[in-house]
Amino acid sequence: MIDWQKIDTILLDLDGTLLDLNYDLHFWLEYVPLIYSKSHNISHKSAKDKIIPILKSEMGKLNWYCPYYWGDRLGLDILKLKIELSHMIQVLPYVEDFLNEARAQNKKIILATNAHRKTINIKMDIANLEGYFDGIISSHDYGAAKQEQRFWSKLTAEIKLNKDSTIFFDDSKDVLESARQFGIKHIVAISKPSSEIASKKVEGFVNIENFNNVLPRI
Repeated sequence: MIDWQKIDTILLDLDGTLLDLNYDLHFWLEYVPLIYSKSHNISHKSAKDKIIPILKSEMGKLNWYCPYYWGDRLGLDILKLKIELSHMIQVLPYVEDFLNEARAQNKKIILATNAHRKTINIKMDIANLEGYFDGIISSHDYGAAKQEQRFWSKLTAEIKLNKDSTIFFDDSKDVLESARQFGIKHIVAISKPSSEIASKKVEGFVNIENFNNVLPRI
C-alpha cells in the first residue's frame, strides 16, 4: 500500500492516531461534566446538556484544543483534571512497532498535533513516546490549527517539508482534507481512533485501523 522507499518524513497526529482517543472522549464527555456538576450542585446530565454544546461550538478551532481557554470558560482547572484521569492514557496497538521500524529505516518522524504543549507533556509522561520523534509540533506554536492552511505553511518553513516524500497519518477528516488541500502527497486515515468505538471508514482516504499493516519494512 505504501512505497516506503519514496517516503523520508512521517507526520503523525497524537490523539486517535498514536494514543487511544477513549481518554479524550471520556475526559470531555463524562469527567469534565461530572466535576462541573459537583461544583455547581447540578445533575451530571444537566452538566452534560450545558457543556457539550459549548464544546461543539469550538470544534475544529484552536480554542477546542486549549486547556486554558476551557479553564476560563468552565471555571475548572483543566490541566489538573487531565492529570487526575491520566491513568486512562493508552498507546494504540502496534504504534511502538511502527515507530521502531521507522527509526530503523532512518525516517524523519514528526509529531504534528493540535494538542497544547501542556497536554502533550501530560500524555508523554504516561505514553513515553517522545524519544521517537525528531520534532514535536503543536499547532499552538503557530496560532493556527491543522485545519488551517497557515499551519501547513508554517510547518513547511520550520522543518523544510517536502510534500512529495512525506506521509501523514491522522484520524480527523477535516485535518486530512486540509493536508490534502496543502498538497501532502501521501495521506492515511485512522479508522479506529478509540478502543471503545467501532471502526468507521473516513471517506475519501486510504484507511487503516492500526499500524500493523503499514510497518515501513524495505
